[in-house]
Amino acid sequence: MTQDFHIKGFIPVSMLDWPGKVCSIVFLAGCSFRCPACHNGDLVIRQGSLRDESLAGVLSHLERRKNWIDGVTVTGGEPTIHDNLPQLLRTIRAQGVLIKLDTNGSHPGMIEALLSEGLVDAVAMDVKAPFTEEEYSKLAGVQVDIGLIFRSVEILKASGLEVVFRTTAIPGIVEEPQLRRIRQSLGEVPRFTIQGFRNVQTLDPAFRRIPQFAPERLERMRLLFETPAPEAVNPRLVAHAG
Repeated sequence: MTQDFHIKGFIPVSMLDWPGKVCSIVFLAGCSFRCPACHNGDLVIRQGSLRDESLAGVLSHLERRKNWIDGVTVTGGEPTIHDNLPQLLRTIRAQGVLIKLDTNGSHPGMIEALLSEGLVDAVAMDVKAPFTEEEYSKLAGVQVDIGLIFRSVEILKASGLEVVFRTTAIPGIVEEPQLRRIRQSLGEVPRFTIQGFRNVQTLDPAFRRIPQFAPERLERMRLLFETPAPEAVNPRLVAHAG
């Protein structure tokens, strides 16, 4: 049944979520974190306000578009909190599509189980803050066992899959010094990206009063810390990147 899989959202076609792929996106409700900057509050704490999406409808869409859709992104919320996630991914995999998982890394055991069964082809893991329990817990909105986050990072770095680690830069909270520490802790990774904070519909209303970074500042951060470096770089920013 759809409710068993906690499907609360479905985007039939996205050309942006998975670079180089045409994909569908499945949103699962519930999360292990309560990030104050989160924009998906309904999925996290107001699940009852969202209608259930039909798994049968998702599968029917994939069947009809099987010659056009490359894959499915399973996101949330936090997908790895659900014990029946492997069964959902097996069902999606049976449609002959690739699968990308979005995760916050709080359940490395589930990530390891999915990888060992070959149920995912790509993973995007959010890295909230420098790897101290105080800083990480502040941005996760709950007490975080930093060892679990580290374990997920190590599992993914050793997986050989298409993996991207991504951090949201937040004025006054996650800026250049924090990003530098995050990059140092991650070590060599195939891809690290920076997202700009948006002060719209945040889980914590106080975060709506935080200004957004100017595009030029955000581009400088990307130039300094992203791996690989951004392809399109404004030469004026390079001169001021130090």
